[in-house]
Amino acid sequence: AFFWLVSLLLASLIWFVSVHLSDREDAKLQYGLLVFGAAISVLLQEAFRFAYFKLLKKADEGLATISEDGRSPISLRQMAYVSGLSFGIISGMFSVINILADSIGPGIVGIHGDSPYYFITSAFLTMALVLLHTFWGVIFFDACEKRRYCCLGLVVASHLLTSGLVSL
Repeated sequence: AFFWLVSLLLASLIWFVSVHLSDREDAKLQYGLLVFGAAISVLLQEAFRFAYFKLLKKADEGLATISEDGRSPISLRQMAYVSGLSFGIISGMFSVINILADSIGPGIVGIHGDSPYYFITSAFLTMALVLLHTFWGVIFFDACEKRRYCCLGLVVASHLLTSGLVSL
């Protein structure tokens, strides 16, 4: 989760600087910068996922050298699952915290024609993103281990597509 937070911090910093260096009156440019920020965020998340894979691989090798039988006590699939789940949980927490804050705010969602299923829909979408991050983590780690670059591209492309759907 720490690696996801650092990637989000860097993406936010890049987006913040780009917005302040641009013309704030141009709505089309600001929308483009929003899409750019989402794409940079995804690319940084995947770069940090790769860095985390490399770190865990080194730790796994270290565990294997000090173990009695020469094998690591934790499998790569377990590490991939936990890594993907932690990315997903922290992503889900950031996604749903704003919705929960709005639910206790000065207004109530649903009064002026909003869907009465807003909160349950948001919960299901957050759950789907947590599961997607878990799947992406497992596929990404397996692709890195077996050097399957098409699978790495599939993970990054599907992550970009999923994040791009937000800006429709």
